[in-house]
Amino acid sequence: MSAILGKKLGMTRVFDDEGTAIPVTVIEAEPNRVTAIRRAERDGYDAIQLAGEPAPEKNLTKAELGHLKKANAGAMRTVVEFRDVEIKTPEGGGSEEETPKEVDAPADAGEEKASAGEDAGGEGASSNGEAVKVGDEVKVTSFEPGEAVKVSAITIGKGFQGTVRRHGFSRGPVTHGSHNVRAPGSVGASADPARVFPGQRMPGRMGARRATQLGSRIVEVDAERNLLLIRGSVPGPRNAMVEVRSAG
Repeated sequence: MSAILGKKLGMTRVFDDEGTAIPVTVIEAEPNRVTAIRRAERDGYDAIQLAGEPAPEKNLTKAELGHLKKANAGAMRTVVEFRDVEIKTPEGGGSEEETPKEVDAPADAGEEKASAGEDAGGEGASSNGEAVKVGDEVKVTSFEPGEAVKVSAITIGKGFQGTVRRHGFSRGPVTHGSHNVRAPGSVGASADPARVFPGQRMPGRMGARRATQLGSRIVEVDAERNLLLIRGSVPGPRNAMVEVRSAG
């Protein structure tokens, strides 16, 4: 199960060998950096933390910059942990210059590390037989064409909407003097219990929620331009940060 952070550029179409048009979403995934390894015996769960989306240093706190520096990573805006992943790293793994000294130094199995930087060290699972270390790079080449993936992001915010737009209600009659055109209708009981029960489908804020698109597949991997072409649409507006994970 591979994972990477990327930016949604938009949608386009490509043609297969038979000339069939395939709608795709273009994800720009610049090389991510492994910034922490979580272990069940120490942290209570297994996960690999990735940092992506380069940002100016002035937009990050000193604590965030210090955490990234321990992994020899530049200023990254987004840090996400992925559970149950097997990262495909380039052949040979990270170089000695890329890997911090804290990672190279072996630690005793029973010793508990106190600092946050030491807590993030260690090795994680890798699908190519080599251990993923803090400081390794993760690129789009960890995915293959035809691979099933799931994409998570914050959906497009649509503001405050009524029941017709938000829940697909039908509108009322517009003739014979009816004023119930887009009103939601009856929402509560009568004199008893004389209140509206929680959970009714009502007007409210629509969108701007985390969603995961299942059933997508990788159509093409462009390693030179760090692009992933995913069949169909994915959540989020343009330039949104998305999480791409193998579905399985």
